[in-house]
Amino acid sequence: MSIVKINALTVPAEQREVLEQRFASRAGAVEGSDGFEWFELLRPIEGTDQYLVYTRWRSEEDFQAWMEGPMKAAHQGGGAGGGERPKPAASGSTVWSFEVVQQAAPKPQG
Repeated sequence: MSIVKINALTVPAEQREVLEQRFASRAGAVEGSDGFEWFELLRPIEGTDQYLVYTRWRSEEDFQAWMEGPMKAAHQGGGAGGGERPKPAASGSTVWSFEVVQQAAPKPQG
């Protein structure tokens, strides 16, 4: 079954909008990657300042290929027009890895 990677980003309140805008502008950056299955950016409602970046992949190998290729290139590039990279919106990051062992989808209605 699939694997899930969750990147827990610590984001100060004043950087939340910046983070969300950066993710919105990257739309499409991962969707074409081999083995990519799903993406969600989860905004905290209460009790934490951590956003969760949820991605699901066909295999660990597919995730690693994306990390070493498109993701690495995107995060090493300069800002717009080749200038300096903007300051990160998150002040910390931790990646959690999981194997999907069970899953369910809604039952068809009717």
